[in-house]
Amino acid sequence: MKKRIHPSNIVVAVDVGTTKIGVLVAQRLSNDHCEIIGIGRVPSAGLSRGVVVDIAPAVQSIKLAVAEAELLAGCSISSVLVGVSGVHVATHQSTGMIPIKHGTVKEFDVAKVISSSKTIPLLDDEQILHAFPQQFIIDGKHVVRDPLHMHAVRLECKSHIITGNVTMVKNVVECCQLAGLRVDDVILEPVASAAAVLTADERELGVGLLDIGGGTADFAIYQQDKLCFTKILPIAGTLFTNDLAICLRVSREEAERIKHEHGSVIERGDDTVIEVRDVDGYRMRSVEVSMVKEILQARSNELLDQLDGVLSQYNVRPLMKTGLVLTGGGALLSGLAELAQKRLGIPVRIGTPKVASPFKEELSKPLYATGCGLIQHYINQQTKSAALQNSLPLPQRVFWRMKSWISDVF
Repeated sequence: MKKRIHPSNIVVAVDVGTTKIGVLVAQRLSNDHCEIIGIGRVPSAGLSRGVVVDIAPAVQSIKLAVAEAELLAGCSISSVLVGVSGVHVATHQSTGMIPIKHGTVKEFDVAKVISSSKTIPLLDDEQILHAFPQQFIIDGKHVVRDPLHMHAVRLECKSHIITGNVTMVKNVVECCQLAGLRVDDVILEPVASAAAVLTADERELGVGLLDIGGGTADFAIYQQDKLCFTKILPIAGTLFTNDLAICLRVSREEAERIKHEHGSVIERGDDTVIEVRDVDGYRMRSVEVSMVKEILQARSNELLDQLDGVLSQYNVRPLMKTGLVLTGGGALLSGLAELAQKRLGIPVRIGTPKVASPFKEELSKPLYATGCGLIQHYINQQTKSAALQNSLPLPQRVFWRMKSWISDVF
């Protein structure tokens, strides 16, 4: 008999990716700790470069992944967190300002000025996904990291705003709803992945994160524990697979197998010959592993060239004082970290989630970074929100709760 899901101690993440649908079920052990008790993972259909292009197969993939996760977790799933990405994601810098009426800055003042910074002109098809405060300015002079309890007459906030295409985001939400799920929150995937794989010191000192998925490679920079830069790159895992399929004249399924079993982007001094199945599905023929390496290396260099161009164009390389962290399924490509370190001239490591779970070995892979991060990010935000609500005067606390009952961005 299945346990009843209770919102207070069960959190479910759905990673709707171009190549896979991943579902993780977590049980909250405390306010900021959880244990993952169920996993569902199936090949995705109906998506391209992080965007839904065919709803029916996408819904079916989500249903299958959810059913698999329910079976392992022993509970029914009704509400979920969803990760979104895609080339439609854009970023903006904005400043908000409010007067301080109480002499000192309270928690609700901080929330209000951040909300004020979200008042930006948007296109008809844009909506705000996240607003990340970069710095606070007191009385137009003093830049501070945390203005709480400081004396002030005026408070300003400079924020990094992330927007997404309304239609694209709604289509992802619609797929989940048609699969019988309620969407509690929509979170940008690199934001989620960062919560799972970056250390506190990296986020504080400055680090870059490249989350290489199936449809896009999502780049983000953190410094002083704040997200300060994001960029979505259109080169990711499916292009690597397509390159192999075209150049070796094999099916996409066979190309995916070759990539996982023999894929590498650095010289190994290996002249091994492997047998591959021709695109017709019948004939077998020999291919040199060195040819596989050359194909994958060419696409890897293109991705790293684009990233290097972004670092130069926006002059953000100095922010990455501790280097670059690669995560996502694409980070599993052998030798990619070494190649990135050589071409970019900065330290590079592979980022893997560190989670409490009976499935710890399976989850300690870069491809689960987004799913694990969705859960951790949501829990962190809930903890902050609860602290803010408790700090409000009673009338404002009631209003805050009422606002949450009626708010519906979709």
